[in-house]
Amino acid sequence: MRPVIALMLLLVPAVSMAADVSSFRVWTDPDKTRAVLDLSSATEYKIFTLDNPNRVVIDLDRSELTGALDFESDHAGVISSVRHGRPEPDTLRVVLDLSSDARIKSFLLEPTAQYGHRLVVDLFSGDAQQARVPRQMSDVREADRDVVIAIDAGHGGEDPGAIGKNKTREKDVVLAISRKLKAAIDARPGMRGVLIRDGDYYIPHRERFEKARQHRADLFVSVHADAFHNRNVAGGSVFVLSRRGASSEFARRIAASENNSDLVGGVTLNDKDEMLASVLLDLSQSATMEASDAVASSVFRSMNQVGKMHKKHVESANFLVLKSPDVPSVLVETAFISNPDEERKLRDPHHQDKLARAVADGIQDYFYLSPPPGTWIAANRREMKYVVERGDTLGEIASRYRVSLNRLRSANGLHGDVIQVGSTLVIPTT
Repeated sequence: MRPVIALMLLLVPAVSMAADVSSFRVWTDPDKTRAVLDLSSATEYKIFTLDNPNRVVIDLDRSELTGALDFESDHAGVISSVRHGRPEPDTLRVVLDLSSDARIKSFLLEPTAQYGHRLVVDLFSGDAQQARVPRQMSDVREADRDVVIAIDAGHGGEDPGAIGKNKTREKDVVLAISRKLKAAIDARPGMRGVLIRDGDYYIPHRERFEKARQHRADLFVSVHADAFHNRNVAGGSVFVLSRRGASSEFARRIAASENNSDLVGGVTLNDKDEMLASVLLDLSQSATMEASDAVASSVFRSMNQVGKMHKKHVESANFLVLKSPDVPSVLVETAFISNPDEERKLRDPHHQDKLARAVADGIQDYFYLSPPPGTWIAANRREMKYVVERGDTLGEIASRYRVSLNRLRSANGLHGDVIQVGSTLVIPTT
């Protein structure tokens, strides 16, 4: 017979207080099931697992249950039911009945935003553990492969993101737009989208771009909906990582012991001395940021053609989710969800389609001009065309698409720099 107690953990906070348990929530992602108990204060607790049948037992010291232990079965993962009792007069016991055995991890969280104290229990099943084994970055890529776009719907699960006046949650609309963006990308020859989050669950920021690396992504796009205290502020935005943020991330990666297992563009750093590792990482990050700037400009131009933009240029900020050293990364703020007009549009599936197609157009323009070697696009790309807008100059268009002015003139039979608004220019791509 297997032993009854499989695991015992004990956590003692700095101050032990009586705590009320007001609610219970469950979220599931591809890696784990997360159960959350909302507490009125920090408290001592014990947690252990039992088998035959599989269950997790949580004993909370001097605690009372003041709310229901309800949860949505669609998000329950390995948890089949929840019950409670009192093994001793001053102990509240919560039992999670499981459909299979699981490895557990638990921790207390301090109050933040709309949440108070929380006890979090993560349950990792055997299947989830197997699914988390990443592909090795040194794998040889297939010839004529698709360009891979990692699409990251911001927030999720416990983190709703910004909330509009009419209770629209950022996490919901950006997931809907991200799914439409994947469909728009998949419909284009030589391109394939992968969703970093494809459900209502939360993924830590660093795990998001690590998942993009595991998918061998050529680009990481994080999709959000902005908010501001002034509800009149409106417009979309495109962000790249600021130079200061890149410098701090570079220093963190060089200094951290985890550098020994880092991979940069398929090159392992664990057999390099510190100076060479520093040079390799610096080169990789510089090239990544240059590509990020170029694709962000392309996406910005495309979004600017279908809706209002908050500013007249690509912006930069220290978003943690943009700090991958070897995957070009951009963050798209689709609109201000705090603006009632834009909140209404963000809920509209037709507007979501328009946004998704605009972002996909910008991504396609970039990769059709600068396809990675060995991709289908590099082998089969066709000429691009550009419709001249008011205020355009031939020199600016050449600079925008990274072609020489002479090549642009030659491709269009031009003998000078005069162009007409509404005329179509061929952009040479080879």
